[in-house]
Amino acid sequence: MLLILVITGKASFNFNKKRLVIFLGMVNGVAYMLEYVGMASTTASKSSLFINLSAVWVAFLCPLLLRERLGNKKAIGVGVSMAGVILMTTNLNIATLTQGAIIGDVLVVGAGITWAIFMVYNKPLANSSKSFILPMTLLLLFTLVPLLPTGLLSAGSFASLPLEAWLAILYTAVLCWVLPYYLWLKGLQHLSPVTSAIVLLTEIVVAVTISTLFLGEVFTAISGVGAILIVIAILLVS
Repeated sequence: MLLILVITGKASFNFNKKRLVIFLGMVNGVAYMLEYVGMASTTASKSSLFINLSAVWVAFLCPLLLRERLGNKKAIGVGVSMAGVILMTTNLNIATLTQGAIIGDVLVVGAGITWAIFMVYNKPLANSSKSFILPMTLLLLFTLVPLLPTGLLSAGSFASLPLEAWLAILYTAVLCWVLPYYLWLKGLQHLSPVTSAIVLLTEIVVAVTISTLFLGEVFTAISGVGAILIVIAILLVS
């Protein structure tokens, strides 16, 4: 993205919301760091649950930071969606919530709260931007700033990565960040942060479905109920 901007002569810091973009990039980098460090000390199911609690934090933060009224339907939608998330991430196996270290849990919860701040403050960016390429590029660059210390410590291992690993990195960068983030910003021009946070929970439904179809994981009745609750929540807030 940066190369395209340089070639086309559009790489510039002269655009609206420059400070906001820098702030969002730093917040995004901190959230990634908290998540990946925390996941080393907790379980995958708890990480998924705590990260997706960001929808709740967004609901709390929107009235405080954007003066956006939550409304009864959105409040109910948040509650129903969280019930669905709990069912799909734990499968009502409460024992999974007792595994892992407390420090890992705290870090991952912190990541969810940090991403909630990121999601809320993307709303003014989406509303004020006609083109997202420049702010997205600069946001991604500033995302790297909090990650530089850990990146430098593992710099030696980058040279030994096989081609398959670099292809996976490219796939993740383009199809799991650039394209989804662009589409999300476009959608955020027409939706509230709370609504978008709940709609994004379809990621869990898609992930479980793919795991069932291609990895042979069992799709339980409890997961099915959780998926239905998430869909109901999306209909409530839409």
